[in-house]
Amino acid sequence: MFEKIVSMFRYLKSAVPFRLVPALVATLVLIGLLLTPVPAGLDAKAWQLVAIFLTTIVAIILKVMPIGVMALMAIVIVSLSQVTSSSSKGAITDALSSFANPLIWLIVVAVLISRGLKKTGLGNRIGLLFIALMGKRTIGIGYGLAICELVLAPFTPSNTARGGGIVHPIMKSIANAFESDPAKGTQGKVGTYLALVNYHSNPITSAMFLTATAPNPLVVDLVAKATGQSLHLSWTSWALYMLLPGLLCLLLMPLAVYLLSPPELKATPNAVEYARAEMARMGPLSGKERVMLGTFGGMLLLWANVPQMLFGPAFTLDPTVVAFLGLFALIITGTIDWDDVLSEKSAWDTLIWFGALVMLAEQLNKLGVVAWFAEGLKNAIVASGLDWLPVAAILVGIFVFSHYLFASTTAHISAMMLAFLTVGAQLIPADYVVPFMLMMTAGSAIMMTLTHYATGTSPIIFGSGYVTLGVWWRVGAAMCVLELLIFAVVGSAWWKLLGLW
Repeated sequence: MFEKIVSMFRYLKSAVPFRLVPALVATLVLIGLLLTPVPAGLDAKAWQLVAIFLTTIVAIILKVMPIGVMALMAIVIVSLSQVTSSSSKGAITDALSSFANPLIWLIVVAVLISRGLKKTGLGNRIGLLFIALMGKRTIGIGYGLAICELVLAPFTPSNTARGGGIVHPIMKSIANAFESDPAKGTQGKVGTYLALVNYHSNPITSAMFLTATAPNPLVVDLVAKATGQSLHLSWTSWALYMLLPGLLCLLLMPLAVYLLSPPELKATPNAVEYARAEMARMGPLSGKERVMLGTFGGMLLLWANVPQMLFGPAFTLDPTVVAFLGLFALIITGTIDWDDVLSEKSAWDTLIWFGALVMLAEQLNKLGVVAWFAEGLKNAIVASGLDWLPVAAILVGIFVFSHYLFASTTAHISAMMLAFLTVGAQLIPADYVVPFMLMMTAGSAIMMTLTHYATGTSPIIFGSGYVTLGVWWRVGAAMCVLELLIFAVVGSAWWKLLGLW
């Protein structure tokens, strides 16, 4: 009998598609959370959903199975447990609700469009151009990508479109030029470093301009409400207040990432000559490259809301509509074909896992978990009797790092920011309310550094396979702390110089 049990265990260990020990750890986490008494202020179903969410995150971190499978597991458990609804039909409707989210489809279509850059050779040509300009050292290429983000940010209100749809294909082309490819196991040559720079440029530039990411106008409204309309950020004032700390973050970030995750190829001798020779060999732009370039340029103009500026609000297009328009244009012109769309596995993998995480975050908000957390924090701070400075630091820190629980900056800001701003406005002396509000404003973008599901850009870059989960979270936490410190120290001094406090 014992031999049969051992034999069965060995069979399961060799046959099942998950790692047994991490799977047992994740299961114990789930059981432990479910056996924990329901906290006051939450009902049983809300606490069960918390347990499912935290277990899913633990399972992803421990790499129990591929992330898409873990996401599918979350969908199945939410559907079977009926924690979001009183019926099986309602539960599966909730579990699949996020797949109608336009942001998720923007991510998927951006990945599909990036295939066109690779297929036509335009992405390789752009990558070679960057190498020719700044390619003597890998860190120089990193600064080139950061500059590209900075130039695009004021005109691209979708940070996903900018970082994932525009800059990321360029980054991949540069990595491929150095034969740094996850499929070949050579991502560490330059690809991991460049992917991290590609990503971490995105939250910084999102913090620097009102028009650099979609939730920023909402932040403006919430700050105005919390301050009784005494602080209303315009496009110009936002850019001015964030200019110096933002530029310093962008200046230090490629170097910090270089130290945290150094590339194997630090110097790239003869890279400039190689790039120029390759561009000469490629010759002039081909017809498909021209179509790709024209489509890309048209999408950028639409993402930047240029028609709206010229002809009025009736010509405003949602970023996801623009992405679908661009993909359709590429297909009907023969630049890419339907088989290209079907074979882009990373896009469909991202659809599943990011969709599931967005669903969990949305349902946590719907069941009142987020509001319960914010209210508990407020009561604890008031009862602590702390001085205003640690209160401000705690509010900013908890608001930013609670983004580990969210797969959308818009959802996080909508659910929690006004409560945190209001508590700050009540507990912080009036002379220091403005720098607190600006720290919270910067934090609403900086928090995107943390996870591979933090914002729409992250699953695109993470899904390309250049960065492992452990490296992503480690570098993300370090960059988040560094950027918060820069805004707290340099930003506060800058705001003092501007006469804001």
